[in-house]
Amino acid sequence: MSSRDKILAAVKQNQPEAAPLPALQGLSGNMPGTLEAYRKVLEALGGSLFEIKDESAIPPLLAEHYPHLQRIITATDIQRAWVNEDPHLLEDVDMAVVPGQWGVAENGAIWLTEQEMHVRVLPFICQHLAIVLPRQNILPTMHEAYEKIGAPQTGFGVFIAGPSKTADIEQSLVLGAHGAKSLVVFITGE
Repeated sequence: MSSRDKILAAVKQNQPEAAPLPALQGLSGNMPGTLEAYRKVLEALGGSLFEIKDESAIPPLLAEHYPHLQRIITATDIQRAWVNEDPHLLEDVDMAVVPGQWGVAENGAIWLTEQEMHVRVLPFICQHLAIVLPRQNILPTMHEAYEKIGAPQTGFGVFIAGPSKTADIEQSLVLGAHGAKSLVVFITGE
């Protein structure tokens, strides 16, 4: 047995007793999990929101509000030839449309996993990002979101809130510094 193996065996043997995680009751606050609460926070972050009946309403809205788009990728499209591309070839994606799992009213974030995105880099490399979220999947707080998410079921997941921005470069606001320049959320259902 090597020194390394002896050290790792000793560490493994001297683990503390397992303890249950603390209860999160009382930490949720009083934020409502409503569409109005979510919209208010999202728009304050610089995002925009459209209520639609179904996903067939997305292309006309994109054409109206983003007429300059050249390459649009929709993650729910059955023919996803771009999934097997070198991720670097996605650098010219103007708009990526991906489904979200959970929206959080307190901070405007939406939980995405690689199961929906198919390519981890997609929401970060595109110029503009659109997320489709069912109305009933808006939760009040991050505490409730983590309860819904539970243990990770995929290799990658991320909360995205608002368009990418930073103000640490010469004290001026820069949009799209490390991700999409804009975020639009399409809320489906009634």
